[in-house]
Amino acid sequence: MPIYDYVCQNCGKRFDIYLSYSEYGSRTVACLHCGSENVRRRLGRVRVAKSEDSRLDDMSDDFSGMEGLEDDPKAMGRMMRKMGREMGEDLPPEFDDVVDRLESGQSPEDIEQALPDLGGDNGISGPEDDDF
Repeated sequence: MPIYDYVCQNCGKRFDIYLSYSEYGSRTVACLHCGSENVRRRLGRVRVAKSEDSRLDDMSDDFSGMEGLEDDPKAMGRMMRKMGREMGEDLPPEFDDVVDRLESGQSPEDIEQALPDLGGDNGISGPEDDDF
């Protein structure tokens, strides 16, 4: 049986109800909290499947205005959050922490000092690791 999501117009609480396809639209739905029949069905989020190419194309439009982002942590945070959503992948909680800090105006340098273990040892060496 499908689950339908409703919100009560009287008490404002959300609730789910199981209805068969034949019951939907013919059976009266009442709030599970206060009993009111003054309810409205809520529609869940709609997800649109995009190909990897389509997501990258959408993001490339956003990259056109990236000049100066290093001087504007809030704009950098907004751009990173949008990129995270566009990629549609589960990102670690540290990503949200960094983006929240950027959106609050904290500089990338301050974030790096506050979260020194953020990068971790990923096996990638940089120029400072060369033994010349």
